[in-house]
Amino acid sequence: MEKNWVKIFTSNNYYQAEITKQVLIENEIGAVLLNRQASSHHSFGNIEVYIHQEDFSRAIELMVMNQITL
Repeated sequence: MEKNWVKIFTSNNYYQAEITKQVLIENEIGAVLLNRQASSHHSFGNIEVYIHQEDFSRAIELMVMNQITL
């Protein structure tokens, strides 16, 4: 992964992470998912949402406004 990406959200639920990513993207904040779950058993590990460091403050505000749990 490139430099200047920061983790903004972590969940073991793929759908929560995907919704978070989509909220960010809809508000013109680039976001990517990093799936760290075990491929054989999805109960182990997390899905992480990363954004560019310069978008961090805006992303936090959006997440609070949309009641996404940090």
